[in-house]
Amino acid sequence: MAEAEQTPVFQIQRMYLKDLSLEQPNSPQILLEQQQPQVEINLALGVETIADGIFEVTVTATVTTKVKDKTLFLVEAKQAGIFEIRHVPADQLQGIVSIVCPQMIYPYLRAIVSDICTRAGFPPIMLSEVNFQAMFEAQQAQAQAQGGNGGNGESPRIITSVN
Repeated sequence: MAEAEQTPVFQIQRMYLKDLSLEQPNSPQILLEQQQPQVEINLALGVETIADGIFEVTVTATVTTKVKDKTLFLVEAKQAGIFEIRHVPADQLQGIVSIVCPQMIYPYLRAIVSDICTRAGFPPIMLSEVNFQAMFEAQQAQAQAQGGNGGNGESPRIITSVN
């Protein structure tokens, strides 16, 4: 019986859209511009403990599109998942919530961002694939280089720009 209690558990409890925002602060005048817009994409990862063995993992995409120095549109979408993770060694838990969980959430976020851009009357923005493992390893290496332990409770932040 004790052996069954120690079996690792990983289950998705729920996936959901936590927040979504679209702004077009310079419409309608900027819509008459004929220049190619510049696109900047920022991604952020958040992890919060909800209860013992229950975690909410969020991936947020902020897409800022500008023509010259004026914002054409800004989309911010936060996709979340609630995961049950139990009986996993502490040294593996951070990797699961920083790599495995975001990999499961990210395809939903990509679809939402593309869809909201299209529904707003713009060409879809296709977020590129993200290697969450490489991002996690880079964050861990940076934390160690700064004398930290990498597991300081801070949410890893992934930033990527596309022009």
